[in-house]
Amino acid sequence: MGGLTHTARRIIRLNYGFQLLFNLLWWMPVFYAYQKAAGLSDGQIFGIQSIYYVAFCLFEIPTGLIADRIGTRNCLRAGAVVMTAANLAPVVSASYTGFLVHFLAIAAGRSLTSGAASAYLYDGLRAEQCDEHYLRAEGTARALGLAAKVVCWPLVGPLMSLAHAAPYMLSAASAAGSLACAIALPRIAGAGGGTDTGGGGRRGGALLRDAGSALRCVASSRWLALVMVQGVAVFTLSRICQVNLFQPILLDHGIAEASHGGVLAAMTVAEAVASARPQWLGRRLPPVAWVSILSLALAGTLAAMTLGGPWAVVALLCLFAAATGFAYPIQRKLVNDAVPAHAPRATLLSIESIVDRGVCALAAVAAGAYLSAGHLDALLWHSALATVVLLAAFQLLLRSGLVQRDKGTGPTQPTGAVGTDRLTGSGRQRPRPRG
Repeated sequence: MGGLTHTARRIIRLNYGFQLLFNLLWWMPVFYAYQKAAGLSDGQIFGIQSIYYVAFCLFEIPTGLIADRIGTRNCLRAGAVVMTAANLAPVVSASYTGFLVHFLAIAAGRSLTSGAASAYLYDGLRAEQCDEHYLRAEGTARALGLAAKVVCWPLVGPLMSLAHAAPYMLSAASAAGSLACAIALPRIAGAGGGTDTGGGGRRGGALLRDAGSALRCVASSRWLALVMVQGVAVFTLSRICQVNLFQPILLDHGIAEASHGGVLAAMTVAEAVASARPQWLGRRLPPVAWVSILSLALAGTLAAMTLGGPWAVVALLCLFAAATGFAYPIQRKLVNDAVPAHAPRATLLSIESIVDRGVCALAAVAAGAYLSAGHLDALLWHSALATVVLLAAFQLLLRSGLVQRDKGTGPTQPTGAVGTDRLTGSGRQRPRPRG
């Protein structure tokens, strides 16, 4: 990569390895059947999933605060240790208790890294004056993780025939590999606060002050709050479609279960390619506009699925996945750019995650009610219309002048040092060379 320092290259490559291995859950395609074979009922299986989502939301704030205090690098290491242990729980005890502990630990491990990983990458590249590479690094990391799933998930069935617990053992081994990457991550030069230092000697009261500081940042920055709200449409639509509605949509169009794996693989490839190349969207529009356009594209493909046949639905699902792939790294960069200087970044990213998952939890309840009543098409249309209404309100606020991009985000420099980042559409300020 041109223009990258040696440390920046190391940060990016180790982040690729961490994100790929940490999120490589070999058991994902078979966990339902695995738990059924262990004797769990449907009520127990879906009850554990409900507890998982609630636990994830509850863990997000304290783990974000911890990341800002002990350092994001240390938080990534802790998350990898917890994830390794979590994947071994079903091997030790293939029972209701074992799977409950497994998912609770997964929630803890993922919440430890959900904000910390992005915060470390963003701050690390900015410290090396290579922050213009953040968008591509974030997108490529996501793409590599998705590509690994396409390669590895088809192997799960044959491996289980050799060793029934293989998916969980391999997931634990992958998490251990992510721990090795986290240990190798370099200390961020000139990091202040809790970004990359140990933060020793801090009292619990400091965590409460960080929480108050994060909430005050959201309350005082209309731009940051609005950018977070805009991301809700992308996260909720993608999560509900790709997890909750994926199989009901295919079954409703007569696509047999035997073909679902192939469709999922095609969607994952589309999302991986788009995640790796968000710059393909061009630079004529600012990223905030691109996220709105991509959100509308997601809504449009959902509505169109009610009209097409089986092949059209497969194509629309792949388009949906590609739009999701483009949107995620752009939205992540928008939020990072909107965080004020010296604010608790990891905590603020955790707040964004809580908002996303809270809305997603409500949407999942609504989706269940629609499906129980046999109104899948109505659900898709209503989801699309709700997205259009949300984005229309967002654009009205932007055009009214009541909400403008905060001037104080990013490193503070004299006016003459401001350089326009055409990809982000912002007057991003270039940091001075370190003396």
